[in-house]
Amino acid sequence: MLQLELTIQGLINGSMYALMAVGLTLVYGLLRILHVAHAGLYTLGAYIAVLIANASGSLLLGAAVAIPAVGLAGMAVYRLLYEPILDRPPYVALIASIGLFIVMEEAYRLVFGPYGETFSTPYLAGRLAIGPIGAKGAEVLMVIAAFGLLTLLALLARRTRFGVAWRATVSDPAMARSFGVDTIKVRYVNFFVASGLAASAAILVAVLNNLVEPTMGSVPSYKTLAIIVLGGLGNVAGTLAASLALGVIEAFGTIYIGHLLDRDAIAFLFLVLVLMIRPQGLFAAK
Repeated sequence: MLQLELTIQGLINGSMYALMAVGLTLVYGLLRILHVAHAGLYTLGAYIAVLIANASGSLLLGAAVAIPAVGLAGMAVYRLLYEPILDRPPYVALIASIGLFIVMEEAYRLVFGPYGETFSTPYLAGRLAIGPIGAKGAEVLMVIAAFGLLTLLALLARRTRFGVAWRATVSDPAMARSFGVDTIKVRYVNFFVASGLAASAAILVAVLNNLVEPTMGSVPSYKTLAIIVLGGLGNVAGTLAASLALGVIEAFGTIYIGHLLDRDAIAFLFLVLVLMIRPQGLFAAK
């Protein structure tokens, strides 16, 4: 029974990592940019949601405003930060992205204060019994939302004209352009979708913890960067598998070696060991 509970808890944690890491993978797959500022957009989504939910009394309204707003913010980041430096070496974009993330964290601290915001009415705080297993309502919502959003993303990629254009642009941008694909439009939509996924993850985490703080994106940013490497850079399916695996490893590690290391340290130890053995990632193509 303990193993089942730990596995379920790991899948819940992995669902959050997947929502954020898949967005990061989408950006890397298209532009070969390690988009560290993704974590700043993640935090922005949580702040917008909590402020609107507290003002209106509706979490649904907060999410409905926050997700597209952060998507538009992601498009602005691409236009203002990345597009002017796409012809530069990759480390230039990485440095710029890290700088933007630091600026965003400090801006949140200055505007909202260092202690964070909470929902005036906690949402989904009660526990639900699913057979012999109990879980918070927010945890159940996280799994359902992650499954639903990632399924929609898969349908978008496989069943729509944009999905075909996106996959063509990832594979061979020059060839895609020669066949009439608007690669600029693809990039903007890519940032919109990726940023919206990050906002969704942040809102779910905010509901689960009833807390939004300026640095809430810091640890997830490090983990998701490692996850996309572990999953094979640009490999969406590998990223999903790595996210869920990391969540399960954290859950079991917290019980069995938690007296030696905290949860985040366990996660990074696992990632370091795997990347030492297979630095190209577990699911990278040969």
